Amino acid sequence: MSVFKPSRRDLFSMAAAMPALALPVAARADLGAPAKGNPSHFSFSLGDAKLTVVSDGRLETPAEGLGINADPSEVQAFLKSYFLSTETNYAHTNHIVIELGEAKVLVDVGSGTRFLPTAGDLMGNLESAGIDAGEITHVIITHAHPDHIWGIRDDFDEAILPDAAYFIGQSERDFWMQDGLATSVPTELQQFVVGAVNSIEVDGADWTLLSHEKEVAPGIRVIDTPGHTPGHLSVVVESGGQQLIALGDSMNHAYMNFAHPDWYNNFDMDGDKTVATRKRLLDMAVADRMAVLGYHFPFPGVGHVMKEGDAYRFVPAMWQW
Repeated sequence: MSVFKPSRRDLFSMAAAMPALALPVAARADLGAPAKGNPSHFSFSLGDAKLTVVSDGRLETPAEGLGINADPSEVQAFLKSYFLSTETNYAHTNHIVIELGEAKVLVDVGSGTRFLPTAGDLMGNLESAGIDAGEITHVIITHAHPDHIWGIRDDFDEAILPDAAYFIGQSERDFWMQDGLATSVPTELQQFVVGAVNSIEVDGADWTLLSHEKEVAPGIRVIDTPGHTPGHLSVVVESGGQQLIALGDSMNHAYMNFAHPDWYNNFDMDGDKTVATRKRLLDMAVADRMAVLGYHFPFPGVGHVMKEGDAYRFVPAMWQW
């Protein structure tokens, strides 16, 4: 198994490449962004839990990184059929704040100011949502990729939420902290490793290491969902007989991962394991009628899973006011 699949272009040239990745207007019926922006949060309930999805912004990466184990022409045809760009993968970043009992839990901390300029808006958007970041009691990190953990440090390299308890998977921490990892990956990818280590070692964060089915707070637990990274975790919320899975990046495309669960992406560090995990999660969600939240799904990224023969479909949840 190779440690990383993304190319240099995929990762560290993304920001510079963004202007060049604009689609021709005639490619499809694009809906443009509004002049003053859209709401950055969405709230709903699950039993007694209050859940709020808060955006950290967006990522724009080359679409050639999608479905890398499939025929590229088939991947392009699929994207076109869903009115999606065949050049740029435009991905949202949907964080969830879980308020249940005495706990106020934030899942992942976003990019901060150290990754791409189109992301890093989480703290400001929490304030816009009426959520006092200082009241967050728990922070769960699904995995240590930049858009999920690099926002842990403030401008003084200290934990941005110093009063919260921090949680990460034991296997995930062990992978990124292993001796010699930074020198065993290509030079252009060393920043990923260094960024993960710096984030995990941030001043002011005392980590609790988690494993499968570990409860973080009453009604909130984690499950092992490896593949995208070796120790990736997803978060399950259960209240009043209802359940939701915050998927992290175990599934990161709201259409392709469902219609073609066997396809994986260049950011998936172990493609075969990613597929096995995805199918297990999809079957679990169908069998137990669990809601799902996709970190990179179209905002707010909340919905359900429908089985269709050997494939699946993501069914966005109905908004309620």
